[in-house]
Amino acid sequence: MTGTLFIVATPIGNLDDITFRAVETLKSVDLVLAEDTRHSQKILNHFDIKTPISAFHDYNEREKCTTVIDKLKKGESIALISDAGTPLISDPGYVLVSVAKKNSVNVVPIPGPSALIAALSASGIPSDCFSFFGFLPSKQNARIKILKTFVSRPETIIVYESPKRILATLTDMLFVFGEAREVCLAKELTKTFETILTTNIPSLIDYITSDLNHQKGEFVLLISSSGKKIQLELDQQLDNLLPVLCSEMGASKAAKLAAKITGIDKKYCYQRAIEL
Repeated sequence: MTGTLFIVATPIGNLDDITFRAVETLKSVDLVLAEDTRHSQKILNHFDIKTPISAFHDYNEREKCTTVIDKLKKGESIALISDAGTPLISDPGYVLVSVAKKNSVNVVPIPGPSALIAALSASGIPSDCFSFFGFLPSKQNARIKILKTFVSRPETIIVYESPKRILATLTDMLFVFGEAREVCLAKELTKTFETILTTNIPSLIDYITSDLNHQKGEFVLLISSSGKKIQLELDQQLDNLLPVLCSEMGASKAAKLAAKITGIDKKYCYQRAIEL
């Protein structure tokens, strides 16, 4: 009988947020795989967890997969944790879970904290429909390119950002979305200096630049949807542009060019094009 791979969520700041089930699981398994063993060992020590711990991160995940799967096949049970929050969410683990499933290893989630869900719940931005895109590209051109694809999306967009790029990202967001778009900035969630601000982008830039301490910590950014008024304006823009383009080329090429001109999502442009 194979062992079980547990995907265990750990606190994103406040250690009291760990679940009883997570603690019991970490105590009962044969091995804990951790993104940063020095960081995770502090959590294990805090809860008097004596289970052996081993490094498992982006740089060794593929290399260690075979060894971990062999242990699981021999009947050992293993817990995977990340530095904070739920593993695999912009953290290592996907390769391991994928290989485990292909080898008929039982994979069990132990749910708990997640920064993106915590931020969404307290943002005041619509939560009924949202998409998560992890970290934005580090290079400005690539970052602006993906931000432009968010302009006309009808759902809330959630991304993570690092302290060294938060000001550059907000500046790019101002360029792409303008001053009116509602955005939530959440940082230091569940910690002493937790901050959740929902306002326009210029106000967030003012906050970030007013004190260097405001640029510290890991950030979650939530971008509100384009809204009905903006959506109507975008639709009008496409309705003026697409007939001209479609008279010269097929719907697919017209949609691609319209997306390039307007920054509107290509799939949405294509849908409008075939409806003409």
